[in-house]
Amino acid sequence: MHIAPYDNQNKPIVDVGNEIVPLNYFNIVKLKKDQVFEYQVRGYETCVVPATGTANISVEGFTAENVGGRRVDVWDGEPEGVYVPTGAKAEIVCVSDDAEIFVAGASYDKQLEPFAVRASELDKVQYGSDDTKTHRKIKHILGQQQHGKVGRLLVSELYTVGAGGWSGFPSHKHDTDRLPDETRHDETYNFRFKPNNGSGVQMLQRIDNESGDAYHIVDGSTVCIDNGYHPCAVLPGYEMYYFTILGGLSQRSLVQYFQPTHANQLHTIPGILDMVAKFK
Repeated sequence: MHIAPYDNQNKPIVDVGNEIVPLNYFNIVKLKKDQVFEYQVRGYETCVVPATGTANISVEGFTAENVGGRRVDVWDGEPEGVYVPTGAKAEIVCVSDDAEIFVAGASYDKQLEPFAVRASELDKVQYGSDDTKTHRKIKHILGQQQHGKVGRLLVSELYTVGAGGWSGFPSHKHDTDRLPDETRHDETYNFRFKPNNGSGVQMLQRIDNESGDAYHIVDGSTVCIDNGYHPCAVLPGYEMYYFTILGGLSQRSLVQYFQPTHANQLHTIPGILDMVAKFK
């Protein structure tokens, strides 16, 4: 499902119990200097990630100051975040002139401990190549390093490297719990483009070798992936970014099932197996 960009007025874009991706939660919060936003999501662990701007974030007695710091856009520096346990009350105070803040969540019934993820603690991986039109960089905010501290939530930022190209290829899915071959992980994206008048396409093929759906994605588009193979592409001459939320049904580690028709491409894209191993 594609959700066109709109002024959500700091209310969830993907709320608790969403019919397409019930394992996910997503909000975009926009604040001016000294403005305060408080939230509490029962049944979902969350992660607060400033897309731009800087914030002080407090969670049940824990405080992380000056989180974030990107000024212009999501290409302007490294991400940072704060993990908010299931049902905990979080307070976000904008300390820059303004801030746009992502709140990512996954369904989880146990309460853990809050913590901050600083730029030095990111898991990074870069793979693909210009020749194969698959060159991209991934910055895991809640990734492998945080595995023992988080329940079901994976949060990452994905960038195309260079202008134009494909992401999420070879096509894969993760809509069915059938270990060791695949896990059920609902997924939600929010896209940005550079320059911001760029756009792309999100494909969603439900059944191998049958035609599927395609969504025209623009700067600020949100896409919810419930099932099917889902590669995406950006127009030549533009860079693409997408904020990625994954929520697992039975475990945190993601097991992707690659589309049989294109699975042989795994051996043609440099570094892709390392990328697969990082989603833990």
